[in-house]
Amino acid sequence: MDPEPSVASAVQPAEPAPATPAWPAADLPAPTAKAPAPAAGAPAAAADTPAQRADSSAPAAQASVPAAGGSVPGGRERPGRGRAVLVGAAAAVVAMVTTLVLVLELGGGAPEPLPPELAGADPGMVTGWGLPISRLLFDAAGTVTVGTLLATAFLLPAAGGRPGSVGRRMMRAGSVAAWVWCVAALAQFMFTVSDLIGRPLPEALTWRSVRNVLDVVPQPRALLIVAGVTAIVAMGAGVARKLDTAAWLAIGAIVALLPMTMTGHAHGSGGHDLASISGGVHAVGAAAWVGGLVALLVAGRRLSRLELVTAVTRYSRIAGLCLVAVAASGLINAAVRLGGWGALVDSGYGGVVLAKSAALVLLAGFGAAHRRRTIRRVAAGQDSGDAADDGARTGGWRPAWSVSRQLFLRLGAVETAIMAVAVALAAGLSRTPTPVGTETEDPVVRLIGFPMPPKPTVARLFTEIRPDVLFLTFVVLAGWLYLRGVWRLWRGGGTPWPVGRTVCFLLGLAVIVLATSSGLGSYGRVLFSVHMAQHLLLMMIAPILLVLGAPATLALRALPAGVTGTTRSARAWLMRVVNSRYLRFISSPVPAFTLYALSMFVLYLTPIYGWALRYHLSHLAIMVHFLAAGYLFFWVLIGIDPGPHRPSHPARIVMLFLAMAVHAFFGVIVMQSTEVIGASYYELLPRPWGGTLLDDQQLGGGMAWSFGEVPSLFVLAALFFQWARTEERRARASDARMDSGEDDAHEAYNRYLASLHGSNTRRQG
Repeated sequence: MDPEPSVASAVQPAEPAPATPAWPAADLPAPTAKAPAPAAGAPAAAADTPAQRADSSAPAAQASVPAAGGSVPGGRERPGRGRAVLVGAAAAVVAMVTTLVLVLELGGGAPEPLPPELAGADPGMVTGWGLPISRLLFDAAGTVTVGTLLATAFLLPAAGGRPGSVGRRMMRAGSVAAWVWCVAALAQFMFTVSDLIGRPLPEALTWRSVRNVLDVVPQPRALLIVAGVTAIVAMGAGVARKLDTAAWLAIGAIVALLPMTMTGHAHGSGGHDLASISGGVHAVGAAAWVGGLVALLVAGRRLSRLELVTAVTRYSRIAGLCLVAVAASGLINAAVRLGGWGALVDSGYGGVVLAKSAALVLLAGFGAAHRRRTIRRVAAGQDSGDAADDGARTGGWRPAWSVSRQLFLRLGAVETAIMAVAVALAAGLSRTPTPVGTETEDPVVRLIGFPMPPKPTVARLFTEIRPDVLFLTFVVLAGWLYLRGVWRLWRGGGTPWPVGRTVCFLLGLAVIVLATSSGLGSYGRVLFSVHMAQHLLLMMIAPILLVLGAPATLALRALPAGVTGTTRSARAWLMRVVNSRYLRFISSPVPAFTLYALSMFVLYLTPIYGWALRYHLSHLAIMVHFLAAGYLFFWVLIGIDPGPHRPSHPARIVMLFLAMAVHAFFGVIVMQSTEVIGASYYELLPRPWGGTLLDDQQLGGGMAWSFGEVPSLFVLAALFFQWARTEERRARASDARMDSGEDDAHEAYNRYLASLHGSNTRRQG
C-alpha cells in the first residue's frame, strides 16, 4: 500500500515528465514553406504569453489578430458573415420543420380530425400540430443552450477565470436560447393539457383541468420543471462573468434535459428502467455533440488559428465520446420500443429509427473526415494564402481566413445540417406510435420495468442480469480514462504508476457492476435484504477500492501541466475542484461522517425510502448517494489523492470506530423493528415466493449489523500502515535536517539555552 502524499507531491511527478504539445506532433502533416510547424518537442506552455500566442509563422497581417480576445481589430467583421449565419440558421429551421412534417405524415403521427361522434373530445388541429412543432423548438433550443454553455466553459478562450470576448458572446447566445427553451416548454405544457383534456386552446386551460392533469400525468409536471430550470439558466447566463459560473450553468442545462426522458414513450411500459436512463444518456450526448459543433462554428469566425485548434481538438475528443454514447443508448431505446427485428421494417416507428441510424452513420463519417483532414490542416497552418496582400486589399482589417479554415467551417456546416435533420427526426419520433405499447397491465412491470424475477438462489443472484445503463456508462468511462492515464505515464517514460493502485481501482469498478447490473440489481428492487446488500457493496467495499486507486493523483500526473492555448486546461479544472471551498467543507470530519453514517437513518427510517423506490430516477439517486458518501468518507480516512487538510491519524481512527458503532446500531434497529420499512412500495409487489416482508427486513438488518466489521478492519490496517509510513518519512526528514545543520530543533533549543545563559551572565556582571 502506498504512503499518503502531500498535495505538492501528488501534483508534481517524482521525475520531470516530458512536455506535452497542445497538438500531437505525430498527427500533423509535414510543415510547408509558408507556415512552418513547431518542432516535435515544442511544449504547449511556450504559447502562454500574448506575444507567444501570436502565430509567428503566419504573415504579419495575421499576427495582428489578437490571440486572447479573438475579435477582429477595430471591432469590425467581414461584411456578409453575420448575414450568412442568419441565412444558414433559417435554412436549418426550414429543413427541420420539413423533416418533421414528413416524419409525422409517413410514420403515422400526423394529427387528423376526429370523427363527428367524437368531435366533443377533439383538441383541434392547432394542438395537433403545436405539440410536435413545440417539441422540435424545445429540443433545438435545449441543444443550443447546452452547446453554447459547454463551449464557453471548456472550449473557448479565457483569461483570469473569465471568458474572453467570444465566450461572452456565447453566454449571451446561451441566455437567449435558454429563454426560447423555457417558452417552448410552457407552450408544450399548454398543448399537452389541451391534448389530454380533449379541448382546444384556450378553453382547456382551466384551473380544474390543469390541476387534474398535474395530479395524474407526469409529463406536464416534467415540462414545468424544465421551464423553471431553464428560466434560472437563462437569467444566470445573462449576468454570469466567470468560467465557474458557466460550468455550473452548463450542468443546470444538462439537468433540464433529463425530466422529459423520464416520461413519454418510456413511462409506464415494459423496460422503462432501461429506456428512461438510456434516453437521458442519449439526450445529453446529442446535445453536447450537436450544440458544441454549432457553438464552435459560430465562434470559429472570431478565433485565431491557435484558439481554433485548441477548441476543435478538445471538441473532437468530446464528440467521439458523444458518438459512442448516442449510438449505444439509441440502440437500447430502439430495442425496448421496437420489441423485435420485424418491427424495424414493418412499422413507421422502425422507419424513423432507420433514418436516424443513417444520419448517425453520416455524422460519424464527417467526424472522421474532420479528424483526418481539416483539423490537421488548420493545426498545421497550411493553405493560409497570402494574408498580407488580402489584408491590404480590404483596408487592413480583414482576418486571415485560410483555405483550410474555410473548409473546416463548410464541412462543419454540412454536418450541422445533418444534425438538424436528426433533431427533427427525434422530435417526430416522440409523436410516432411505437410497435410495443406504452402501457402494460402487469403492475410489477409498470412499477419496476420488468416482470417479477423467479425465486432467488445463489446462482440467480449472479445470472439474473439486468444491466443498469447509468452505472455501466460510468464504469466504462472511468475505466477507460484510468487506463488511458496509466498508458500515458508508461509511454512518457516517467515514474511508473503502481500496479496495486490499478488493480484496486479496477476491482472497485467491478464491485459497482456486481452491485447494480447482476442479479443483485434485479432482486434489489423486490427484496429489502438484497437492497441492503447493494447498499453495503456500494458504500463500503467499492469506495475503499476506488480510493486506494488514487484516480485524481493519476490524472494530475498524466495530464499536461502547461496551459493549452488560452483555454483553461483539464488539469486546471481538476485542481480547481480539488481546492474548492465546497470540497474543503464536505471533506471535513463532521460533514463526511454525517453523510456516511447518519444519512442511513434519514433514508430508511422515514417515508423517503418507500417514496424513492417508486421511481427509477430517485432509486438511482439513492445508489449514487451510497457510492459518493462512501467514497468521501474513506477518502478522508485513507485517501491517497490530494485534497484539503485532513484530520490526524488518531482522529481518523476515532471516526472509523464511531462509524462502525453507528452502523451496527442501525442494523439492530432494523432487525428489531416491527414495522415494515418501505411498506408503501413493497406491498405493491406481490411475490409468489419467499417469506414475509418483516422476515426479509430482519435479514437485511442482520447484514447491516455484521457486514461492516471486515472492511472496517481492512481500513484500520491501512490507517496504521499509512501512519507508520508518515512517521518514517518525518523521521528521515528530521535526520536529514540534523545532518545538514539546517534549523534542527535540538540546535534551536541549545541556542535558546545559550541566550538565557548570556543574559544571566550580563546581569551578574
